[in-house]
Amino acid sequence: MSSPLRDRLADALRRAAEVEQLLADPEVVRDAPRLAELGREHHRLAEVVRVGERLTRVEREVADARELADGDDPEMAAEGRAEVERLRGEQEGLEKALLPLLIPRDPLDDRPAIMEIRAGTGGDEAGLFAADLVRMYTRFLERRGWRIEPISFAEGSVGGIKEAVFRVAGDGAFGVLRWESGVHRVQRVPATESQGRIHTSAATVAVLPEAEELDLRIEDKELRIDVFRSSGPGGQSVNTTDSAVRITHIPTGIVVSQQDQKSQLQNKLKAMEVLRARLLDRRLAEQEAERSRLRRSQVSTGDRSAKIRTYNFPQGRVTDHRVGLTLYDISRVMDGDVTPFLEALALANAEETLQG
Repeated sequence: MSSPLRDRLADALRRAAEVEQLLADPEVVRDAPRLAELGREHHRLAEVVRVGERLTRVEREVADARELADGDDPEMAAEGRAEVERLRGEQEGLEKALLPLLIPRDPLDDRPAIMEIRAGTGGDEAGLFAADLVRMYTRFLERRGWRIEPISFAEGSVGGIKEAVFRVAGDGAFGVLRWESGVHRVQRVPATESQGRIHTSAATVAVLPEAEELDLRIEDKELRIDVFRSSGPGGQSVNTTDSAVRITHIPTGIVVSQQDQKSQLQNKLKAMEVLRARLLDRRLAEQEAERSRLRRSQVSTGDRSAKIRTYNFPQGRVTDHRVGLTLYDISRVMDGDVTPFLEALALANAEETLQG
């Protein structure tokens, strides 16, 4: 274990012991907000303690096995070397699991997330791929037991979509999903292609932390609100009244449209929810250098050249270009198994933070 990692583990274990004592303090028990905050910290540190204790045991076992490997008995030495090899693999796995747990959490990581998926370059095929991404993330989120709340949806042609925006509520939703932001590129033969040629198309994914009222204040004078008649399929009251809402944030030029709800008030509330998330994300991008770097990778144009991940159907592979990870099981990934990418990206971020 590296010295920085060992130091962070020691600090975390000391803090875990402090939290245990504080949770038993009668004054803390009477302070509901502080009790809840310490409870969440205790929950996070419990995993650090579990992995840290197992790592310590493995390190002792490695030392014992090395003594055996250095002995005079050839048979016992061979057995010791084999045991060192096995234990070293387990030790490396535990260190990788421990590293993200020891990096200070961004307070925003615990927030619900706003996910925006849009068709990029590639015409109808881009819309179809955007629809595939919506299904992929829906399956991933459902398996985690997280709640998905649609905000807006715009259909494209031939079964594709132009845009899908939805809220994700779950334990650490934004912290988990933030790595999916960027341009996703697909290479495959479209269903509409009669010559069997492979096309390259793209869709964009943006993951924003849900903004709270206290995060930023939006003055009424900063907003221009237009109402218009909803378009597209709908039931009673849809397409018959001016219930759709378009909100323009004048200082930034950000525009949010919402027409999926039945009433003008509901559409306004949903639009304001998205606007707050976009404004918070914009402010964070301006304030934080690392956040700015990540945000610049969330290319808004859907340009194929600015990809973060490529889905190559003919070769059955999916490659994340940020960490160089390739999986040769595209059907499983498209069925919602994006966990290996999320874990690799979280680990890379933790290593970068530790070194920086």
